[in-house]
Amino acid sequence: MRLISNCGSKESVVVLLAVCCWTVCMDNVVAFVPNHFQQQHNQQHTQQHNHGSRMSSSSSGSEDVIVSQKKGGILRRVRDSVLSKERSREDLKIGIAGFYDRSSKLWEDVWGEHMHHGYYVPETRTDHQQAQIDMIDKVLEWSHVADDDDDATNNNKPKSMVDVGCGIGGSSRHIARKYGCTTQGLTLSPYQANRANELAKEQGLQDSCQFQVADALDMPFENDSFDLVWSLESGEHMPDKEQFISELFRVACPGGRIIIVTWCHRDFNEGETSLTKKETKLLAKINRAYYLPPWCSVADYVNVLKHQHNAVDIQREDWSYIIAPFWKAVIQSSLNLKSIWGLLKSGFQTQRGAYAMFLMLKGFHNGLIKFGLITCTKPIATSSPSSSPTTTDDDNDSE
Repeated sequence: MRLISNCGSKESVVVLLAVCCWTVCMDNVVAFVPNHFQQQHNQQHTQQHNHGSRMSSSSSGSEDVIVSQKKGGILRRVRDSVLSKERSREDLKIGIAGFYDRSSKLWEDVWGEHMHHGYYVPETRTDHQQAQIDMIDKVLEWSHVADDDDDATNNNKPKSMVDVGCGIGGSSRHIARKYGCTTQGLTLSPYQANRANELAKEQGLQDSCQFQVADALDMPFENDSFDLVWSLESGEHMPDKEQFISELFRVACPGGRIIIVTWCHRDFNEGETSLTKKETKLLAKINRAYYLPPWCSVADYVNVLKHQHNAVDIQREDWSYIIAPFWKAVIQSSLNLKSIWGLLKSGFQTQRGAYAMFLMLKGFHNGLIKFGLITCTKPIATSSPSSSPTTTDDDNDSE
């Protein structure tokens, strides 16, 4: 509560906490309510039908089976929610798209076009939207991507970029303006793709920035297509991290730069082979709210890059301390009537995401959740296989 007490007025805190408490309760019954009313409707319809004619025994038996199946589905969803059960890949894919379809407008209304953490140096800064822009520039600088004034010929500047998990396209448009490059953005959310294209047109970037609905684990691009492969806070949505990295490598040009910025769990200490039960339980609750698969560590990413793809110039860093003020700032931005009203209108999925902000804050505070940066270069002597990309039913996410 001490973390929350400095975020806003007591009245706003009470209202937000009430919304979050309601969300926790609804998390256990949300699957039941619509089906319950549907069953009542079916029962009323059956009674009316029976008043005029007698149903056959076979029809009655079929309806009993349907009702039984519905009850089983309701109980299963409630149980999975209570136990924070891991979702299937197909459920993740559908859930990710729906979550961002419903929450992106609210986020843009409050925070603008960038759907990622900010760069809080100094930690007391309050210009949050500029902090998000600074995060992009600082990551590029840390990854040794050419600056605007890098050299007179600009030979080191990227000419083409893919934004994997692009959100509503904030990073793509910023980088396109910064380097004069073309960008392609991918998201599972139709709303995000449409909104990203709208903003590109509004900003006069429709010829250089294009966005589409596509799966990051099966990208619709030719091999060796981009000299900058950018993934800012989308890797956590990937259920198959090895396939995710393979796709990033496949579409990168030889000598191209790959940048992954993602939520991870902490590296294991010496002698550890897994997280503690308490840590695993916390992450499972976050996964249910944000439609995430099991987490991995930064070390896991590095091992795949090094041993499966022979990546060169590998760098890694933990910027958890740099983004630490972010979640408090997000919570504070919610503590006004306009934001709370928007949250109430946005639907259950977004409300559960708001509740999970407190879980994220707890994870960062405990050292469990890390904001990891990984970058590397695809070897110049290596090009992707000439065969077409492997087709998969897996999913991705959003910035």
